[in-house]
Amino acid sequence: MNTFDATKTSLRNRYDSDVPPNLLEFMLKSWKPSRGNPSGALPNAGNFRLRRKRLSKQFAGELLVIPSGHPRVRANDTYYAFRPGTDFYYLTGNLEPDCVLVLRPGGLDSEDHEALLFVEPNPGKTDATFFTDRIKGELWEGPRLGVRDSEARYAVACRPLPELESVLTAALAVPDARWRVLRGLSAITEKSLGRDGKAQRERDEEFATYLSEMRLVKDAIEVKALQSAVSATKRGFEDVIGRLKTAVSERELEGVFWTRARMEGNDVGYSSIVASGAHACTLHWRKNDGAIRKGDLLLLDAGIEGHSLYTADVTRTLPISGSFSREQRAIYELVLEAQRGALRLVKPGNDFMAPNTAAMRILAQGLERLKILPMPAEVAMREQNQFYRRYSLHNVSHMLGLDVHDCAQARAENYKYGKLEPGMVLTVEPGLYFQTDDLTVPAKYRGIGVRIEDDVLVTAKGHRVLSKSLPSDPDAVERWMKQVWRRR
Repeated sequence: MNTFDATKTSLRNRYDSDVPPNLLEFMLKSWKPSRGNPSGALPNAGNFRLRRKRLSKQFAGELLVIPSGHPRVRANDTYYAFRPGTDFYYLTGNLEPDCVLVLRPGGLDSEDHEALLFVEPNPGKTDATFFTDRIKGELWEGPRLGVRDSEARYAVACRPLPELESVLTAALAVPDARWRVLRGLSAITEKSLGRDGKAQRERDEEFATYLSEMRLVKDAIEVKALQSAVSATKRGFEDVIGRLKTAVSERELEGVFWTRARMEGNDVGYSSIVASGAHACTLHWRKNDGAIRKGDLLLLDAGIEGHSLYTADVTRTLPISGSFSREQRAIYELVLEAQRGALRLVKPGNDFMAPNTAAMRILAQGLERLKILPMPAEVAMREQNQFYRRYSLHNVSHMLGLDVHDCAQARAENYKYGKLEPGMVLTVEPGLYFQTDDLTVPAKYRGIGVRIEDDVLVTAKGHRVLSKSLPSDPDAVERWMKQVWRRR
């Protein structure tokens, strides 16, 4: 264990057996030498380097520290599956825990910074910890790349993690040294940097904001990764449709989708919402413990996170029986009309909120037609009223990328109140939700919740729907379901 390891716990449980010296001696003998890095250089290492150069240019002369984060305890001595901090991954492509990227002022190759990646050493089977350390030992958790192979893999200078403290100390000893750290990922790394006043925290917040805004516009490789995640997500949706005929619970369907996520990607990009019947009226329904009943709708909001860590975020509302009822179709078609109206405004130069405004106007007008709004749509739409939100609840878009709610720390003027640019990827997801106890809603509509969500790339001339292969027209949805059932 080293100074910069936040996963420190007891290495032994009370039920563990003692390890006699003779066993240790025996374990250290007769192992075939390692062949080195079998996976080769990271294909996109050049893209990660360009991102680091851009960051270096923005914060010239400052020490920059970006940790990957540490495994988090789930229960006692078991841990959640590790996922590196988004910004760390964006700058390195490294998936391992406990690492730290340092951009040190005064680097070579015309850069203002020297990039150093501090990684966990891999002593192989020459050190007893490969057998005795249940948290990091190779026989417990599998091998790490180590310093040499990490350098080859990520095309960046690497150092052993125990050297981090001395490197930071030396960098901070320079007169008038300025530094920034990405907070919230490694408390022990933050502590090692020293001062922690208001001014420093503000500087670190600016750092986090810039990193977030770097990710607002995706490059071609990122778009390809998102499209791949969407394609896998479609197959996950079809797995769920295929199980609908026999499924008895939401949780069963959640497991079906998760299986596809683990088969084709890293994991689900967020907790899947598998909401049948009135559960669809709870926006973030994640208990997924309800029954599957013919005649109800199933709102499935789910996305596969690819091996690249880019995630899809798609919602379809499906008739469990295979056909929409008249009332379900009326609400569904209104939501679809709102989505189409929003999509028309997804193009460069438009306000990020323009699709939302268009969708809400269409929803309000439809709610008036359905005699749900107790006042004219124009009155409901007034800024001081916004009565339509009783039924729509949320805006229609957020950025999408490495995080399902990507670029969350970007400034409002560059995100919510900013302009759409080519390369941005956002969701378009209007919805209507009629609670079972809402007396303003005709009884025939109560308990119906509908959301339709697609992942959309802003292009030079307009937009491209990355998830267009998942049908959304109600007739097409019914045909899609029947086709899946015929194949399975």
